[in-house]
Amino acid sequence: MLHVSKLLSQGHGLAPVLLKRAATVELDWDVRQKSRFDASDSQGRQLGVFLPRGTVVRGGDVLVAEDGSMVRVIAAPQQLLVVTHCSEHGSPFDLLRAAYHLGNRHVPIELKPDHLKIEPDHVLADMLRAMHLIVNEANVAFEPEGGAYAPSQAGHDHGEHGHDHHH
Repeated sequence: MLHVSKLLSQGHGLAPVLLKRAATVELDWDVRQKSRFDASDSQGRQLGVFLPRGTVVRGGDVLVAEDGSMVRVIAAPQQLLVVTHCSEHGSPFDLLRAAYHLGNRHVPIELKPDHLKIEPDHVLADMLRAMHLIVNEANVAFEPEGGAYAPSQAGHDHGEHGHDHHH
């Protein structure tokens, strides 16, 4: 078993050619939110992943094994509910309301400008439909928000902007 104890967020600092050559591992959200797990990569190697507690692995991250080899993480498709607004009976604002209510229930949620993604839950699906939202099942990757105090996610890294936000 190949031991992995290092993660490079989004392959930061690696040349694109190295990322392209790296083995891959497809992991669903349930596994990627754990700091210790076993997996098999695209080369058939068994991986024993031991990351610092609280580490969340995102699609596009790179795991570095003890032998220096790299494994690029792919967010595996999984069954989700995709929530959109009904243009006939509502407005895009309805998605904002839905995100608020889901957040109050501490539901992991992926936010997009035109839709929300959540893990399947028939009670939540009924609540969202009662709010005149369209709820469909889909088998797609899941990258929920990390929370206000979590490190930035892929595509959301604002870096150091050299100013604070005290108002």
